[in-house]
Amino acid sequence: MASYNLMPPEILQERAREAIERLESCEICPRRCRVNRREDERGYCRGGRLVRVSSYAPHFGEEPPLVGTRGSGTIFMTGCNMHCIFCQNYEISQLDEGVEVSAERLATMMIQLQDGGCHNINFVTPTHFVPQILEALVEAKKMGLAVPLVYNCGGYESVETIRLLDGIFDIYMPDAKYGSDEVALKYSNAPDYTKYMKAAILEMHRQVGDLVVEGGVAVRGLLVRHLVLPNDIAGTAGVVRFLADEVSRNTYLNVMAQYRPAYRARSCPEIDRPLTLQEYGEAVRQAREAGLSRGLATY
Repeated sequence: MASYNLMPPEILQERAREAIERLESCEICPRRCRVNRREDERGYCRGGRLVRVSSYAPHFGEEPPLVGTRGSGTIFMTGCNMHCIFCQNYEISQLDEGVEVSAERLATMMIQLQDGGCHNINFVTPTHFVPQILEALVEAKKMGLAVPLVYNCGGYESVETIRLLDGIFDIYMPDAKYGSDEVALKYSNAPDYTKYMKAAILEMHRQVGDLVVEGGVAVRGLLVRHLVLPNDIAGTAGVVRFLADEVSRNTYLNVMAQYRPAYRARSCPEIDRPLTLQEYGEAVRQAREAGLSRGLATY
């Protein structure tokens, strides 16, 4: 049974209420824009009072433990609290393709995905809409939602917000994008990225532990993604050392090879080309050398 169904309804309602109140002077993410989103003011992420959704559907291109045999029920959120110049989903994250929906409508989406057989509900880029997700979950739980929730994020998170999710989300899937703050600022405009990313991943692991897979399907735990960039721009060695030494050597890590120069990457010659097989192989070797073995070369 999903963790949120073990939580007393009044506790879940209180978490949702507290999260919505935090929108009045928004500090949901490290940006701390302090705009009043309850009055529909917009900060860096451009999210207002209502959640904005680009699409929702069963997804079969995620990591195998999420997909299983019936797919991961993805709900793509519009906007982002980062600005990655190589984002492959930039139409959603930066150009804001999507529509605003009520909490009741978001809850219905979750139920439809569950009724379609999906193993989980996978919120893609949920960081700036945590309050709205909790608000919708209160309704979805009443409707009979029972599958695990996946927090599929870019890693630029506030620990205070992640703590609101303790006992609610069973699976965390953050990116660990960079090993250097300087690089994170240049390519994603994310100040102090590594500090926030590391603190968030440690808190996520504290809540759910290492990834647990039953019958080929993830039921609980931490799954980390790391996209390898050309010329070792992402600083893979620093990322894998952190995961192995400070989180767990049993961390499930997807070392991702699918980089291509999308969005504004053409403006940076050092990343204006696909990844080479040799570069990817070196990243996997560094992960193994650090002591990691789960996941790794899954593409």
